[in-house]
Amino acid sequence: MSQNYYHVLGVSASATDREIKAAYKQLAIQYHPDKHGGSTKFEEQFKAVNAAYRVLSDPARRAAYDHQLRQEVLRAEAILRQQQFRSQSQRVYGVPMPPPAPLRTRRPSTSSERHYRPIPKRQAKFTRRDYQLTAAVVGVLILFLVSVKVTMDHFAAVSNYKDGLRAYTERRWSTADSYLSEALRFKPDYAAALQRRAEIRQLVYRDYKGAHSDYYAALREAHSAGEVAPLLFRMGQCEASLNRPDSAELNLTRALALDSTMSGAWLTRGEVRLFDKRRFEAAVQDFSTGLRQRAELGRPIDYKYLTYRGLASFKIQNFGAAREDYRQVLIANPGNGQVHFLLGRLAQQEGNEEAACEFFRRAVALGYAYADEARRQNCP
Repeated sequence: MSQNYYHVLGVSASATDREIKAAYKQLAIQYHPDKHGGSTKFEEQFKAVNAAYRVLSDPARRAAYDHQLRQEVLRAEAILRQQQFRSQSQRVYGVPMPPPAPLRTRRPSTSSERHYRPIPKRQAKFTRRDYQLTAAVVGVLILFLVSVKVTMDHFAAVSNYKDGLRAYTERRWSTADSYLSEALRFKPDYAAALQRRAEIRQLVYRDYKGAHSDYYAALREAHSAGEVAPLLFRMGQCEASLNRPDSAELNLTRALALDSTMSGAWLTRGEVRLFDKRRFEAAVQDFSTGLRQRAELGRPIDYKYLTYRGLASFKIQNFGAAREDYRQVLIANPGNGQVHFLLGRLAQQEGNEEAACEFFRRAVALGYAYADEARRQNCP
């Protein structure tokens, strides 16, 4: 091998993983096509550097590659020894020639002088045992090929998943999605890859239908409650975004039955019950439970819970509870135009038009556009 992967990266065969990674980063920056106007020369060098790093960064691949290099060296040494070997029949000056071969005393005999005995033709018989042995050999061969295929697909899927997970942690969403899709091409039931790709499609690309499909496929491979509950929660979020409130509420309820500490599930189910199902009392209970769970886990207050709980309390005519929730939100965020608008609606419902108009004007000043229409319709 004239130039191996170590030569491409410019490191020795005993280089550590850190040295290999550092060399790869330096060469990737040096040969990146975008820095050379898309030159084909640098593009080929960039591809060679990537190919070398994919092999040398994986311990299993590197071990196999090192073994291949050693075999190449052994074969080269064997060829050299063969070239240096001299046959005994080779002529060397100063050494007597071997005696000539003996001469024939007569010509070889012709066919008329030879005596042949014809061999009778025998028809081959294929017995039942022969069929069984053939079938067994074919079965073992097929089983071996299938096992090799499954093993290779597994290693390819794991390698692509690790690359995708690395890109996921670095927030390179497009690259992560490509690697995870490639992992799933080799192993379609890879639950971890399905879940990660679904999270990218749901939270980054807003592809709720594709994300729901991946969560559902991962759910078939989940067994424990700790694995099933988060998947049901994510499916419920996707179904809520797809305007399917019944199935969203069902999956969120199943998730909370398995793990009641998921405050996000309480929030999402409360939103479904508030805005879609119009079950306001149940929504208040969900938001309250979610707030209590966050407090027990030591997490900071998410004021979305309070805003939505205040709105649900307003819907059931519990104006005091609604006002208290809005007040807590404004203490933390005085510039929240939405809450000023909701307080205006609350004052309007209580018959205090002057206070309602003042809240509408504050909401408009804070940039909440929906309050402008209410101000023009209700305020002089």
